[in-house]
Order: sequence, then structure tokens, then C-alpha cells
Amino acid sequence: MNISAKSSAAPPQFQLRCSLAYAAPMSLNGILVPYLPVWLHGLNFSAMQIGAILAAQVVFRVFVAMGTGSLSVRARDPRHILAWSAATSIVSVLGLLVSGDFWVVLAAVAVQAALFAPYTPIVESISISGVKRWGFHYGKMRVWGSVGFVVTTLVAGSLSTAIGNIAIPLMLVAVLLTSFAVAFIAPRLDQTISRRTVEQSPRTLRRPLGASVHLLLIGASLIQSSHGMFYGFSTIQWQGMGFSNAVISALWCIGVIAEIGIFFISGGLARRLTPLGLLRFGCLMAILRWVFFPFGSDVWYYGILQIFHAFSFACVHLGLQYRLSEMVAEDQQASAQGVYVAYNGAFLAISTLLAGVIYRQLEIYGYFVMAILAVIGLVVLALATRSQPQSSGSGG
Repeated sequence: MNISAKSSAAPPQFQLRCSLAYAAPMSLNGILVPYLPVWLHGLNFSAMQIGAILAAQVVFRVFVAMGTGSLSVRARDPRHILAWSAATSIVSVLGLLVSGDFWVVLAAVAVQAALFAPYTPIVESISISGVKRWGFHYGKMRVWGSVGFVVTTLVAGSLSTAIGNIAIPLMLVAVLLTSFAVAFIAPRLDQTISRRTVEQSPRTLRRPLGASVHLLLIGASLIQSSHGMFYGFSTIQWQGMGFSNAVISALWCIGVIAEIGIFFISGGLARRLTPLGLLRFGCLMAILRWVFFPFGSDVWYYGILQIFHAFSFACVHLGLQYRLSEMVAEDQQASAQGVYVAYNGAFLAISTLLAGVIYRQLEIYGYFVMAILAVIGLVVLALATRSQPQSSGSGG
């Protein structure tokens, strides 16, 4: 990995603060990903309605994420964006507490997704700056986001059993309040270098990312969007098999705990495998995961398959972030992260909406379509490698 020091010293407790900043949005995902579909199912929405709401959530996130880069560069302190994002999201989530009407729920979920969209790309860009400037290990910061996911998933499962579906919107409000507080703990980077670059070259904000970067982001996004059916319908599927909420929570946690293990050893992986090697390996494991998914009926079978999440998600994510740290200049990191969220969101929205149709027709065998989607992602990664110019660090 190409690491260059651009500041004399890192901000105090940089890794700890980044870890807390990651824990906030990932904790929110620990509620939304496993339990939002279940909550919607509890409101007696059809599979098509659930798919539409989940897809709208992703689509609205895409539109806002595209502007994260310019928003970050213009902000005096990117942490203000984090605070604003969390505070306004709380207001939108309150709509879920007052109505179970389809259109109200659709609007509330979509608006919340849009308002919270800048949070993760800003945190990612801060962390990658730490990797580039001071050589911090990305995985050791990102892992605490996965820990937050596990904790909130377990708590949400227990509360749902104890008090019913109302636990989900209540927990969303609680986690967003925490995210608002964490925004003021996130590291504040020295903006002198990036601001000087912008002042010297007004075209900086308009400098496009290269074709190889876009292909890389699209390939990784296609692989990640192959999780669309799993995110949207696995909990409903497992409930239909008679699995209890506690068992389902455990299955989700097995996947994320395996993911945590990968993030903890990410430094060693980065020394032994190239970023592209991590991406390709993760993609191959995703294909195997979805091919085998329809053939199980027991908890132990799905427990083993959940371990594959360490590869189908974590290896792909690590490979992408390490590759971006090599290919993209620091002043463009927020833009690259925003574009990734946009691509990932667009393909995940299509995948999720498609999953609603496929699940109704094919049920569990729809995972074969997800495997095909991962294969397409692998092909795009190959195209990204072929189009990579000889010079790096130029934004593509």
C-alpha cells in the first residue's frame, strides 16, 4: 500500500475516535438491515410493498451521497455534517412512531435514508486519511462498526420479543441520538492541505475520478448488491422455517462476528494479499454462498453459511478501501466514498426491488440470481484492472 505522511502528528486518539464514529452508523444498520423488513411485514405489507420501501430507502440515499464530496470539501468542519445528518434523521424517524400507513412509512424511511446518507462516507474519508497520512490499519477502526452492528442486532431481537414491533422505531431513535453525540467525538483533521489545494485550483471539486476508479466502484457495488435478497428476505424466510427471534439474531451475529475476525486480522491480510486479490476472493466466496443458500433447512447449515459473510462482505469492503487508498488522492477521498455509496445504493436498490419480485416467484431459489449478479461484479473488476493507468494517486 502506498502511504505518505502529510501531517507531522495524528490527532489525539485518532483510531479510538474513528472507531466510535464507525460504531454509530453501523449500529443503525444493525437494526435496519435485519429488522426493518420484519417490522414492515408486521404491518401486513406485501412482499412487493416491502421491496418498494427497502428500494426507496436505498435510492434516496444514492441521490444525497453523490454530493458528499463537494459538501465535505466546502465544510469548515466535516463533523458538522455528521451532527446535522443525525439530528435531522431523528425527526424523520419519529414518523414511524405515529403511523403504520404505507405511504407514511415509505416517506419516513426514504427521508431518513437521504438525511443520514453523508454520515458513513464522511467517516470513511476521515479514516482513509488516517491510513494515507499516518499508516493506521483501516480494519482495526472499521471493526468497531461491526461490533456495534452485533450489539444492536442482539438488543433489537430481545426487545422485539419482549415488547413487540414497536421496539424497532424506538431503537432507531435511540441510536440516532447516539450518532448525534458521536459526531462531536470524531477526529478533526488538519484541513490546511486540502483547503490550499482547493484555493490553488478551483477545478479541484470538478476533477473527475478516472474510468478505472468508476469500474472498480461498480464492480465492488455489484458484488455487495448480491446481498439484496439476503438483507431483504432472509429473516422472513427463517421465520417461515420456524426459527425463533433469538436464533435469527444469532445467525445474523455469526456473520458479523466472522466479519469482525477479518477486520481484526486485516493488517496481516493486507501484507499477504493485494487489494484486488481480496476483492476477487470475496467475490468468489459470495458466489458460493448464494449457490448453496437454497439447500439448507437447519440452523447449523445456515450458521456455517453465515461465516461466509466474512468473505462476501468484509474481504470485498477491505479490498476496495485499500485499493482506493492507493488510487485516489486524499482531497478526492470523500468524493470517491460518496460515489461508492451512490453506486452501491443504486445497484442494491435494483437488487432489493428485484428480490421482492423474485422471492414471490422463486422464493429461496432466487439466490441463484444473486450469484449471477456477483459473477457480473467479478467481470467488471477484471475490466477495472485492464483500464488502470500506470500512474496512481491521480484520482484514477
